[in-house]
Amino acid sequence: MKKITSSITLVFLLFTAFMQAQGTIRGTVVDGENGTPLPGVNVVVEGTTNGVSTDFDGVFEIDVNQSTGKLRVSYVGFSPKVVEFSVSNGQEIDLGTIGLELDAGSLDEVLVTAYSLAIDRKTPVAVSTIKSEEITLKLGTQEFPEILKSTPGIYATRQGGGYGDGRVNIRGFSSENVAVMINGVPVNDMENGAVYWSNWAGLGDVTSTMQVQRGLGASKVAVPSIGGTINIVTKSIDATEGGTIQTSLGNNGYLKYGMTYSTGLSDKGFAATVSASRIQGDGYVDGTEFEGYNYFINLSQQINDKHLLSFNAFGAQQQHGQHFSRATVQEYKNSESGPRRFNPDWGYKNGQLAYSSFNYYHKPQISLNHYWTINDATSLTTALYASFGSGGGRRTEGDKIGTTAYRLGGFDQPIDFDKIVDENIQLGNQGASASDFLYNSVNSHQWYGILSTFKNYTTDKLTLSGGIDGRYYIGSHYYQIDDLLGGTYWLNDNSSDLNFNQALRVGDIFGKNYDGTVLRGGLFAQAEYEVNDKFNLFAAADISNTTYSVENFLKDLDQKKSDKVDFLGYGIKGGANYKFDASNNVFANIGYFERAPFLTNVFTNATGSTLANTAAVNEKVFSAELGYGYRSQNLRGNLNVYRTEWIDKSTNGSYTSPNDQTIILFYNLQGVNAVHQGVELDFTYDIFDNLSFSGMVSLGDWNWTSSPTATLRDEDGAIIFDEVEGEQVPRTVTVYSDGLKVGDAAQTTFAAGLSYDFAPTSSFYLDYNYAGDMYASFAPDGTEEGQGNTWKTPAYGLFDIGVKHGFNIGSFDASIVGRINNALNTEYISDANDQGNGAQNALVYFGAGRTYSVAFRLNF
Repeated sequence: MKKITSSITLVFLLFTAFMQAQGTIRGTVVDGENGTPLPGVNVVVEGTTNGVSTDFDGVFEIDVNQSTGKLRVSYVGFSPKVVEFSVSNGQEIDLGTIGLELDAGSLDEVLVTAYSLAIDRKTPVAVSTIKSEEITLKLGTQEFPEILKSTPGIYATRQGGGYGDGRVNIRGFSSENVAVMINGVPVNDMENGAVYWSNWAGLGDVTSTMQVQRGLGASKVAVPSIGGTINIVTKSIDATEGGTIQTSLGNNGYLKYGMTYSTGLSDKGFAATVSASRIQGDGYVDGTEFEGYNYFINLSQQINDKHLLSFNAFGAQQQHGQHFSRATVQEYKNSESGPRRFNPDWGYKNGQLAYSSFNYYHKPQISLNHYWTINDATSLTTALYASFGSGGGRRTEGDKIGTTAYRLGGFDQPIDFDKIVDENIQLGNQGASASDFLYNSVNSHQWYGILSTFKNYTTDKLTLSGGIDGRYYIGSHYYQIDDLLGGTYWLNDNSSDLNFNQALRVGDIFGKNYDGTVLRGGLFAQAEYEVNDKFNLFAAADISNTTYSVENFLKDLDQKKSDKVDFLGYGIKGGANYKFDASNNVFANIGYFERAPFLTNVFTNATGSTLANTAAVNEKVFSAELGYGYRSQNLRGNLNVYRTEWIDKSTNGSYTSPNDQTIILFYNLQGVNAVHQGVELDFTYDIFDNLSFSGMVSLGDWNWTSSPTATLRDEDGAIIFDEVEGEQVPRTVTVYSDGLKVGDAAQTTFAAGLSYDFAPTSSFYLDYNYAGDMYASFAPDGTEEGQGNTWKTPAYGLFDIGVKHGFNIGSFDASIVGRINNALNTEYISDANDQGNGAQNALVYFGAGRTYSVAFRLNF
């Protein structure tokens, strides 16, 4: 009976939808200046919530249930256009080509300003924009930053292969020196600049636009980035009514399912988008099982023509096993699992999976954005935001975990936690301390900020803007015992702890317990001058003050709370864009700025000391760039030449003393300099209406240009002295890096892609990505004078293929997407740390082999 009732209901719904349909309207939206198709344009029937978006070729098709009306066509950075239509019942009409014109004064421009987006052929920066359609098509089981791997200057990898452990470099600069923003809000860690992509795992489902600005960029924040900016804009009031139910299956138990729904813009100006999904899998690498829950909500209210409020909340609660310990190439190849899957950081305990390296975290972020169009010439955008992170990573204490004797046979076999448990039980029966145990390195934070930008079109030619960027952050860090592995207690042998020689149990803190506080405030201003229709100029300046302090709760220190340390930074940049005609333009930009070192560089060992590194100085950056752009109906291309000088880069770390293997030494290098320069070319050519070819070449020349020396200190911050000819001389370490290549990212990359629409709703793509001239990163204690360049890893190329087929299920649009990444199962090294003697001793990660996924989407 239920089946009959359901069938009748479905037939009724389909019949109703058919009876309501009056006709179908098609059209193609292009840039009115040069005829370039515009993907992702919103097309909405005025007065309704019925809307669609254009595809990659700017084409849209919308069913209407009224005989006459108006379509509103809108796109970020362009003036909206209203087109009238008239259809008879069942009629199909084609509106032809609809051209949109750039308009810096529209509400969409307010959004561009708030989100620090660059406008193609107007903003003088090197920029690449990826729309939601491409992310949906190509992301699959890849890490979120891997969607950028065909972008010039980008090198993205999964690192150890754990869920969310990916990283991205721009022009040789790591994520610590790349500004990542979501809806205009910065997300880089305030203490060390890192970006943890596992915190944003669900963004692929709700991203509207993802833009990469290489070099100085156009970001409206007081502290600029060195390598570039990644701007991620989520769906908001521009979303049309409807939703998506989706599920994905992939290799190694990958399963994801979820739903996204948008109300569209109501007659009263309200719009909402919500998304939720669950993801799980075994991981491609052994011992990297994962589970996550992603959520997103946007509530927007167009109060009137002048005021728009938008509230965002999103996060990704996740946990995953990690591949933390690197190995040599030979060790990987000798392992039973093979070089691409071997991971020494997991095992079994009481028949269940157990991990020596494990990550769990939840970092919800909320923001309230106000867009105020004060008048036709003036606007104000303000974002108030907060983030609350909690979680940590698993670590081990003791000498047994990970050794061959405590594995289930052989160095490459899982860890035998049960053997350690049995021995700890015996020690407990004798009243002795556990020998080995698991603990968590807990890192939580509270972060509050405001980002506000004022913009005024002072004259027809001059536009002035400025704003404030204020942030307050406090991060708490401590080690907490999680599992004594059968032991009764652990006798704390850390003599510098207040609880030294005490019996500690699960939940107790040891080794580290401190708070780091960051207070940053800054101002920025920019002037844009349109000399004429062809020539645009801009100049910008910023100033900021960063205050650092730490408070230690576990050490017996004379000063539990450090003094506050201030760094005043500033920057200035300028640029120009000239359009020869509708197809050709050139641009140039130049800038210099100083920024504060990270907290981790100012307090070298906050774990054991509150003494600030008084030698720390601002990092200085000088950057210049030239660019050329070409746009026609079939061919679009960009050519960029850049040079960035990085002076006084702050670098610190620790290593085991060669004189005493039980002592950890700390260093803080000053005067680390580098030059990053190169050439980038990218293009897209539409061979036919349904066949396009894209390509990219990026040639980098990135070199260290200094050999700095650092004084070594112990855990408490005291300088280490050696006796030399009867005198006490500070012990130092020198990095002989002058002339060495910058490591950690491929300096030569190129990509080629083919996209073919073999049916109106079906397409195929083939991508090839090459990475070469990648040098291993190195440690200060591992360099020798005159040794030459560090090890250069083998170059590699990867093929990705995918196919999408769209079809109808009743009145609903549906699609199936199949993807194969690294289709030829190429074996390659994605990351390497140099240890001397090249490949023989280098510690590496191998990239993933062939992976696949199949996704089903139902749009309603």
